[in-house]
Amino acid sequence: MELCELGQKPPLGEAPEKMYAFLVRQDRFGQPRDAFKREVIPTPGLGPEDVLVYVMATGINYNNVWAALGKPLDVIAERQKKGEPEDFHAGGSDCSGIVWKVGEKVKNVKPGDEVVVHSGWWAPDDPWVLSGKDPMLAESTRIWGYQTNYGSFCQFARAQSHQCQPKPKHLSWEQAGCYMLCASTAYRMLMGWEPNTIKEGDYVLVWGAAGGLGSMALQITRALGGKAIAVISDDAKKQFCLDHGAVGVINRKNFDHWGPLPDTGSPEFGPWFKGARAFGKALWEAAGAKVSPAIVFEHPGQATLPTSGFLCSTGGMIAICAGTTGYNATLDLRYHWMRQKRFQGSHLSNDEQAASVNKLVMEKKIDPCLSKVYKFDEIGDAHQLMLDNKHPYGNMACLVNATQEGEGASI
Repeated sequence: MELCELGQKPPLGEAPEKMYAFLVRQDRFGQPRDAFKREVIPTPGLGPEDVLVYVMATGINYNNVWAALGKPLDVIAERQKKGEPEDFHAGGSDCSGIVWKVGEKVKNVKPGDEVVVHSGWWAPDDPWVLSGKDPMLAESTRIWGYQTNYGSFCQFARAQSHQCQPKPKHLSWEQAGCYMLCASTAYRMLMGWEPNTIKEGDYVLVWGAAGGLGSMALQITRALGGKAIAVISDDAKKQFCLDHGAVGVINRKNFDHWGPLPDTGSPEFGPWFKGARAFGKALWEAAGAKVSPAIVFEHPGQATLPTSGFLCSTGGMIAICAGTTGYNATLDLRYHWMRQKRFQGSHLSNDEQAASVNKLVMEKKIDPCLSKVYKFDEIGDAHQLMLDNKHPYGNMACLVNATQEGEGASI
């Protein structure tokens, strides 16, 4: 069989020679709606520990906005430097689907299994991984579907078998396809850095709480006994956050001290410090008590980190996984070392962390927060909304081989 139409299934265990995929090419770098195009490409072959997933639905994440723009990294050029021949990027970093074909050494899944796929990829022969250490600290670790090719914007996605987790039976394909990247990333941030993990009654300050990542952090915090304080940019998002686990909400637009920390000896430091203290008072009001967050869930970075450092509790931790407002970090080190705080970078998740958060979803303690569903041919448009900051709350999904919304939930 040369090519199947979307939704058409070849015999289980077999794959067509070619497939549909949404691609970015270097001569199209720029606005996502123009950079992404549907094309027909060869279906990728499998290594001994790989699986081919018949993709039912895919999530939309900011990493493939970067891939479309070609910055801060040209992912195509980076892979070509390592000897990979493809002159295109087939992205997508989380999905739901059916295991269709497996490599000869795969034992944890079989053709026909319904799965969700997390985005932690690493070389199977990496000595660090083979020694039993955390794979996310291995030099070979990559973001599947961003730093690797043939992600979930493909009719058939090639992944490593360890990336597969059972699809929660109560979710539709599009609900199951949209949460794993954000949920597993959030779980590692909150539970991956002993001893700074959520304990019963701990307060957690969550920036960008109405977004895909933040909405997962709110629910994980609640599920594990913590108390989340949500930070938003629009009062219209307040109820969403309260419905998904926040015990209080702060609108950051009520403050204007954002940006890099002024020099502590400069005239600008006084107004900044006044703004940070006012934000701290708002946190107390949101919490209903004079408390400091044991964990600060950070991803804006440059604009918010000075405030996060000021508010974090003694012995507490700021966990950060991105820098959406900029990459230059500034902290008042007096508060950092005297109060013995931790500033921890965190990235994706390992298999155990992905399984733990997926279990919370299967137990219905975490909702995927699916906001809107798009068609396969709207993948570029969905990324454009994200770049323009016009996307809806929560997580977006695009149908791939699923032909209509609502398919896939068995109970």
